[in-house]
Amino acid sequence: MTHAKNLPLVLIGAGGHAKVVLSLARALGRDVVGVCDPALAREGATTWRGIRVLGDDEALSAFDVKRVGLLNGIGQVPHGTVRQAIHDQWTSKGFLFVALAHPRAVVDPTARLGHGAQVMAGVIVQADVTIGASTIVNTGAHIDHDCRIGDHVHVAPGAVLCGGVDVGAGSFLGAGCVVLQQVTVGASAIVSAGTVLARALAAGSLHAPHRRLPPRASESSGQEGTA
Repeated sequence: MTHAKNLPLVLIGAGGHAKVVLSLARALGRDVVGVCDPALAREGATTWRGIRVLGDDEALSAFDVKRVGLLNGIGQVPHGTVRQAIHDQWTSKGFLFVALAHPRAVVDPTARLGHGAQVMAGVIVQADVTIGASTIVNTGAHIDHDCRIGDHVHVAPGAVLCGGVDVGAGSFLGAGCVVLQQVTVGASAIVSAGTVLARALAAGSLHAPHRRLPPRASESSGQEGTA
């Protein structure tokens, strides 16, 4: 099989996250030969952001699994299942989702990235970190030494994980949150944006201890969320 670093790539999805993934691949000089997206296919689009529209997801069936790698352009929301379903569907057919780390990310050589992991610009990943399959480490997140992040996790922009944090599969760590050292986040848990997690969070739980009341009419209309 051709080495993953040399495989031409096909992008799945054409939403906001897909734009960032395409930019990531281009920053690394990777060859993205096209995009599969049902909405673009229905519209009859032939190109998207300078690459060919190949059709809906089933257009992938025309490719040899040994000669093309995949990029998952589906974003992750709390308790979302679509991104993982896409990953599982096509890996079960023998395709490889390629792990990418932006050239403006700092990734220690001892860190390990699972298949399809995506490390965006401005991220810092320190020594002996493990990042699971299809996990997104989004713009400007910091992950310190010895953290273990499971499969299908989203570490949102600006999140900070101190040393030795253990994050279960399917969890969502909101923008700007801080998880203190040696804390465990259970599978499919949510840490809300801007919060500090200082103790273990059970699987499936929501950490949102400082929710603000909706602003008055004279205040800003922006509200805090988990994304």
